[in-house]
Amino acid sequence: MKIAIVAPSEIPARRANTLQVMKMAQAYAKLGHDAHLIIPKASSLLAAQDSATPDWAHLALHYGLSEIFPATWLPAHPKLRRYDFSLSAVRWAQRWQADLLYTRLPQAAALASRSGMGTILELHDLPQGRFGPWMLRQFLAGAGARRLVIITHALAQAIERQTAIPERLQSSAAIFSGAFSVIAPDGVDLERFQDLPTPSAARQQLYQSLLTRGIHLQPERFTAGYTGHLYPGRGVENLLALAEKLPEINFLIVGGEPNDIERLQSRVAALQLRNLFLVGFVPNAKLPLYQAACEVLLMPYQPQVAASSGGDIARYLSPMKLFEYLACGRGILSSNLPVLQEILNEDNAILLPPGDLLAWVQAINRLQSDPELLAQLANRARQDAARFTWEKRAARILEGLE
Repeated sequence: MKIAIVAPSEIPARRANTLQVMKMAQAYAKLGHDAHLIIPKASSLLAAQDSATPDWAHLALHYGLSEIFPATWLPAHPKLRRYDFSLSAVRWAQRWQADLLYTRLPQAAALASRSGMGTILELHDLPQGRFGPWMLRQFLAGAGARRLVIITHALAQAIERQTAIPERLQSSAAIFSGAFSVIAPDGVDLERFQDLPTPSAARQQLYQSLLTRGIHLQPERFTAGYTGHLYPGRGVENLLALAEKLPEINFLIVGGEPNDIERLQSRVAALQLRNLFLVGFVPNAKLPLYQAACEVLLMPYQPQVAASSGGDIARYLSPMKLFEYLACGRGILSSNLPVLQEILNEDNAILLPPGDLLAWVQAINRLQSDPELLAQLANRARQDAARFTWEKRAARILEGLE
């Protein structure tokens, strides 16, 4: 099938939604579909970018890609909030004679569905603002609506409670059960996590490159890691407190925007922490080695979690690092947010109260002193990751539409 994939944000960027849309485009291409990515770009920058031949060497490193697929950049005026881009993207897809348009942009989904084009809309949060719910209803009422993809069961239940269903669909059951809607958590490139070195061997591989950046990571030390953004609600305060309580354990923090890293570095210096190491941004292609360098991987989410655009996503999130952690085959310590329990359980992770620092300290100490338990959790995590590849996700979304 010819699938036009309309990206919600400019690419390349460090936003999680850009990584997710690139992984999904790659998954559709790997399944044999003619996938074409349509990307918003500020009109003043378009001249610097060939609209059909992206720098794949850079994108492959940045996003951890192995498959090449075509992409087109279209103008997007910042003040028009993607409405201009959505219209241009739908018109482009119509000229291309796409069989399906797949997007996370409600504006594009509403326009495409109303025009009769086969449309898949993916939701990661409740429709926002004055027009968000209206655009969702327009998508659902359009002749082109083919599938609604929802990232978690928790979000599906919230949307079902809050969405006014178009009359032609008769009941919420027509949307939230059966063939129309799909609950599809995020995924992972499983092949990138095959044959990883042991944690100590991975630390040894990273040692010299980190040393040149002034990071003296002791390869022999038990290491707990965190990868991802450092926005409010991600548990940065917990990481600092854990490092302070456990001075003989390495804490390896990978990711974050420069301003967030600078603020956190000031806190590290003020607390005189010698065991917490801030690596900063690492391209996705290199991320598995950093995750492999840890015996334990941490997700200390708080009851409220900010996204890159603000808001609170704690009730509905499906973090990509969760699936990377599973595929890495390491011990996982996670906050026991209800939505995370859709994937995590006592067999593949240790779930802990977000605010109970003592419980987190005890859990890290327990895994350090009990290699058998650590191995059991790691093995089950790796087994469970096999259910969540990007290709399986893409195939499930398209099931019955080909």
